Order: sequence, then C-alpha cells, then structure tokens
Amino acid sequence: MLTITDLHKSYQTAQASYEVLKGVSFHIGEGEFVAVMGPSGSGKTTLLSCISCYIPFDKGQISLGGQQLAKLPEHDLAQVRNQKLGFVFQDFMLLDGLTIRENIILPRIIAGRTGGDMEESAARLMQLFGISHIAGKYPAEVSGGEKQRTAVARALINNPYLILADEPTGNLDSKSSRAVIGAFQEAKKRLGATIFMVTHDSFSASFCDRVILLKDGAVCRELQNPGGRREFQDQLLDAIREMNGTEE
Repeated sequence: MLTITDLHKSYQTAQASYEVLKGVSFHIGEGEFVAVMGPSGSGKTTLLSCISCYIPFDKGQISLGGQQLAKLPEHDLAQVRNQKLGFVFQDFMLLDGLTIRENIILPRIIAGRTGGDMEESAARLMQLFGISHIAGKYPAEVSGGEKQRTAVARALINNPYLILADEPTGNLDSKSSRAVIGAFQEAKKRLGATIFMVTHDSFSASFCDRVILLKDGAVCRELQNPGGRREFQDQLLDAIREMNGTEE
C-alpha cells in the first residue's frame, strides 16, 4: 500500500544544510495499523509531510497504491490528498461553521462526489464511531474525543488508500484517547482501513500492529505487536529508553 524507499530530506539555511531524513525505508501493507515514534527532531513530522506531498524530498521514492508520487503535477497531487489520503490532525481541523455531519461529508463535496451513497456513508461512519447523536451539533458543542472521532470519520468518507494521523491523541485525556484509538481499530476491522500514525504516546502505539522507531532521521528499529497490548507497551518503553540512551 505505502512503500518508502531511501528517503532523504534536507533543509537549507543561509549558513548550512540540515539533513532531517537520512535514507528512510519501510513498507506498510494494506489493512495495517502502524505507528512511528521517536524523540523530537527525529524526523517524524517531516516524514509525514513528505508522504502527504506537502513538502518535496531530495532523494528516494514514495509509492502509494503502486503510484509514484514524486513527479505528479500539483493538480494530481491535490487529487491524491483528497481522494487517496485521509488526514487526522492533533488539533482536529474541523470547520466551526459546519455541523458534525457537514464536516464529515466535506471531502466528498470538495471532490464533487455528492451523489450516490454520500449520506449513507456518513451515517454509517457516525454510527460506527458513536457520534450519530451529535450529527447536527457544531464542533464547539462537543467534546475533544467526539471532535477527533468526527475527524476520523471525515478522513474515511472518500475510502482512501491510507489514513495519516499526526499525534491524534495529543490533546485528549486518557478516556478520549482510548475512544479515538478504538475508532481506528474499528476502521481497520470493519472497513479494512490502512493507518499510519505519528505519536509520542506508547499507550496509543501499543494498539498498533507494528511500530517504527526513528532516531536522528533514520529507522532505528521496528517492533511487531506480539498480540498483547500491555506486553507490547512494555517492549516499546524498553526500546525507547534504549534508543534514548537512558537504559540502566
């Protein structure tokens, strides 16, 4: 589904060049829920921005559903972002002047696909994520967890190849965080969604199938979920301590 091959990205300043991504390579298969973790400055946000084609990269390849993204013209990239990628942000990015239902169907409206099963799809997603009762409310009238579940539903309305989630639980309490991760799990189980999540939170990452650890712009290690969430979280915490050089 998503293949990253030898990805390099540098930023230029007047004085120097700073290499942020240093030959990153990995693959995410269809239906996988994968997280990337790492300390601040490890390149997580830059990686996500390169995958979403919001910033160019220097070298390497990004393939989504077999399509190479690097040389697509801007019009085609816009279509990829709207129809083949779904986005979930830390700050929700909902439009305050639209209802919950209207926020969910917005990508379909932008794509000009307002007919057919749009309303049915929105209703199904709201039911799946437990937000049907707030369909007519506005973002200011609902909780943070409900906002983020709305954002997950919006990300799925176009049946994208891949959901990119940037710290989706970063502004939420533990109960709301668990509800959002539950929404991702339901999307994976019921809809076959493929999810790539940037997170600092080992609890959220412990629900994933696999976690990629980044350090200094390179893949340091990959960990596979053995099947038990608590066991996997312990493994993640140990690996993070080791990566950061804090293991006793």
